[in-house]
Amino acid sequence: MSTQRVLDPCCGGRMFWFDKDNRECIFGDIRRESGIIYDGRDGRRTLQVAPDQIMDITALPFPDGRFNLVVFDPPHLDSAGPKSWQAAKYGKLPKEWRPMLTKGFSECFRVLAENGVLIFKWNETKIPLREVLSLTANKPLFGQTTTVSLKTHWIVFMKPLASRSAPPDTRPVEEK
Repeated sequence: MSTQRVLDPCCGGRMFWFDKDNRECIFGDIRRESGIIYDGRDGRRTLQVAPDQIMDITALPFPDGRFNLVVFDPPHLDSAGPKSWQAAKYGKLPKEWRPMLTKGFSECFRVLAENGVLIFKWNETKIPLREVLSLTANKPLFGQTTTVSLKTHWIVFMKPLASRSAPPDTRPVEEK
């Protein structure tokens, strides 16, 4: 049995991870690259996107119900210049981003175990959170949705138990 109970399929540079080499997590991304970026604040920084495995969020290479926790932090920029440090750090959405995010949500929930938790991170500088949440039928439990300047939101979902058949009828025979 695998000890890797966590999936981060859009890990990028693992910026929010305290332990960037957490052995319980499979870090994935659609790209593998490193280089120097100029971030507009302090100047030059080294960026390294080094996933354990190259993967596409629209077709995750794992069986149903494999993970207890999935961290879904997809790219959130729908436009960026060729030298954008934000696009280098976080990636960029394709022109037709709605189908990609819809399928991404679907795949993240597919590989999530029953009662598993999905943490969704979104920055709504360009695209409102409500528009992105409308791409999944799953309803969040709670989250941090109010920010003044950074506009980054953390949303928590829990995958419901699979549909079960109706419980047996345990009423006494005379009541049936």
